[in-house]
Amino acid sequence: MIETKSEYTYVGKGYPRKDGVEKVTGTAVFTHDLVIQGMLHAKTLMSPYAYARIKSIDTEEAERIPGVRAVVTGKELNYKVGLYVLDKDILAKDYARYQGEPVAAVAADSELIAEEACSRIKVEWEVLDPVLDPREALEPGAPLVHPDLENYGYMKGVFSPRAKTNIPHHQKVRKGNVEEGFKKADLTVKNSFYNPPVQHVPIETHVSIAQAQPDGKAMIWTSAQSPYTVRNLFSVCFGIPHENIRVKVPYVGGGFGGKAGIHLEPLCYVLSKKSGGRPVKLAMTREEEFNTMPSRQGLYSEFKTGVTRDGKITALQVKYYWDAGAYADYGVNIGRAAAYSGAGPYEVDNCKIDSYVVYTNKVFGTAYRGFGHLELLWGVERNMDIIARKLGMDPVDFRMKNVLLPGAATITGEKITEHTGRVDKCLEAVAMEIKWSGCKSEEKRKEEKRAGKVRVRGKGIALLHKAPAMPSSTSTAVILKFNENGSLDLMTSLIDYGQGTYTALSQIAAEELKMPVEKINIPWDSDTSLTPYDWQTVASKGAFLSGNATIIAARDCIKQIKETASRVLRCSAEDLVCENERVYVRHKPDEYLEYKDLAYGYVYPNGNAIGGPIIGRGRYMAQGLTNLDPETGQGLPALNWTYGAHAIEIEVDIETGEIEILKIASSFDVGQVLNKDLMRGQIIGGVIQGLGSAVSEEFRFSKEGRFLNPTLVDYKILTSKDIPHEMTQHVVETSQEDGPYGARGVAEHPMLSVPSALGNALYDALGIDYFRLPLNSERVYFGIKSGKKEFHD
Repeated sequence: MIETKSEYTYVGKGYPRKDGVEKVTGTAVFTHDLVIQGMLHAKTLMSPYAYARIKSIDTEEAERIPGVRAVVTGKELNYKVGLYVLDKDILAKDYARYQGEPVAAVAADSELIAEEACSRIKVEWEVLDPVLDPREALEPGAPLVHPDLENYGYMKGVFSPRAKTNIPHHQKVRKGNVEEGFKKADLTVKNSFYNPPVQHVPIETHVSIAQAQPDGKAMIWTSAQSPYTVRNLFSVCFGIPHENIRVKVPYVGGGFGGKAGIHLEPLCYVLSKKSGGRPVKLAMTREEEFNTMPSRQGLYSEFKTGVTRDGKITALQVKYYWDAGAYADYGVNIGRAAAYSGAGPYEVDNCKIDSYVVYTNKVFGTAYRGFGHLELLWGVERNMDIIARKLGMDPVDFRMKNVLLPGAATITGEKITEHTGRVDKCLEAVAMEIKWSGCKSEEKRKEEKRAGKVRVRGKGIALLHKAPAMPSSTSTAVILKFNENGSLDLMTSLIDYGQGTYTALSQIAAEELKMPVEKINIPWDSDTSLTPYDWQTVASKGAFLSGNATIIAARDCIKQIKETASRVLRCSAEDLVCENERVYVRHKPDEYLEYKDLAYGYVYPNGNAIGGPIIGRGRYMAQGLTNLDPETGQGLPALNWTYGAHAIEIEVDIETGEIEILKIASSFDVGQVLNKDLMRGQIIGGVIQGLGSAVSEEFRFSKEGRFLNPTLVDYKILTSKDIPHEMTQHVVETSQEDGPYGARGVAEHPMLSVPSALGNALYDALGIDYFRLPLNSERVYFGIKSGKKEFHD
């Protein structure tokens, strides 16, 4: 159970999810469920090659099939799509840059007809040599995935594409003097690590419907995380004014970052336009979700760390090589965030980090829960354990000696205060929970071997931190409107696709308005023509920004209630109190009005009326953020930091390499728990997702760049059978001064550093260091059989 110190009436309590009944009864309507009158169905023809020139495309036979209404190829579409770098065509034009990239599309009366038509399209290819390793893509003479990179538009002042290279962004962080720091070190340690690309695997695959309307307007229904981002990027792509684009997002069946940005909507629109304005629906199959839609990026990381004999870090130099795949998408911002988070939750006076985002001929990367931090922390936290052992120190003590505490500064120069959060307390909590008493000695391992033990145990600990990765101008708005009976509608374009934010926002509104949570309704459809602006549903910023906006909107409602009530009750508004769905005179509680009496204005017995509909407006913008200096990386990129820790106990079968997870303890400094039951669910789900990255999930490619495991037959995600024997959740509540009731986000953080803790526990059990994920039984087995202390494969 999560223990919270909350003394509020509604905030902190474990209210059930607002969407629970609709989802378990099947009444929730998703984009997959929608059928629009006159709707056509689309399918795409995908490239069979990782890198090839499109010499010609013949669509004549496909166009002659009865029921085919439109066929399009890239040559017809002079548009560019992109989030931060405009580098992607709606359909591949001239070159296919990854195996699975759509090169032609068909809209037809049914999916079967569209699929048949795609099979009749003839493409003449010139197969080229792909570049598949981001490190090789940086070498002089490497094939250029985007030879015209210098001609692409991009977000200036934040990102920096390099002409005639495969680098859409290179983020630097420089603090102190790293060369002098290494001179002061008594020990210098070098390590390299690798994370493969993985898939989001949402229950609902990507699906969109678009209609090109005759008046030049566009109507879009889509399974997306960010309706206003879809609208904005769609406007940039086609040059259509924002007011002429309407985006509706119903229930969303999971996203994990993969449905942020823009994806299928432009292709549906051009097919609709070519078919005379009929709506066109494109839904990905599971294999297409893997092979065509974006994934989490792969990462190679290289660490060089200097430390003193007593365990103080004197210098840190890191190189991150992000495998962006064929297009930049969110990848460039992940590379940016990795740089300013790249030292982990530690105080490092002398630091040099280079984070390279690199094009390759693979399916492109995008946002994924944790936004690059699981990947970078795999290296950071494994590196910390290895250094501690080389120093002969307990890994917990070594971390404690270096963690960020009040008075310290991050590697970008941000000062840590008493309200930033306490990673040390998270570490203490999980160490205590698994009864940490230090690493297993080498002599103990020898004893186990002599005794012929087949199953051996180990414990591991890892820390984590993450701040929302977002523009300095990120903002949101919330509207609260009262209904006739005194109930309330909360309007937002923040998307709740499973994280439970709508329930938390309703609790915040209830706390401010002093009314039951049950009387606060949140319409699930977000609509750019009806619901107010929200930047994007990413980065664990939703409860923070929208929570603050909800507080402001609720206080606006209270102000309106009191203004009208003061006239009716003939007193000053300052003398009124609002609680229990009524407003009364402070010293005369029997003189009151109910909210429902004022919701649409107050009517006197003689028919006179005053006031009017109570509609509260709240808006909130991130405060005090700056861009990073392009040469030093100094600046203020973080809205807030959420810190945490995991401790894990495992048992390993040395004859098979199979790992059994006995216990995982997790702790996070959340500032203030908003809903203890939903938070517990978030932590459990995140930990299991992190375990998937740790033990089984990875993309595999042939040497030609062909995706080898694009289905759930060959790509293993965890099931209920893989859940650890025991999981415990703990919270620290160091109030965030500018957070709603002191809260900060925790949606992404539970999956971070789970692989790191497992890797550290594997060493404790076996005395073997592993440097690549996933830690599946095959890799663990071959590490055992190698007889080496370090297993590099």
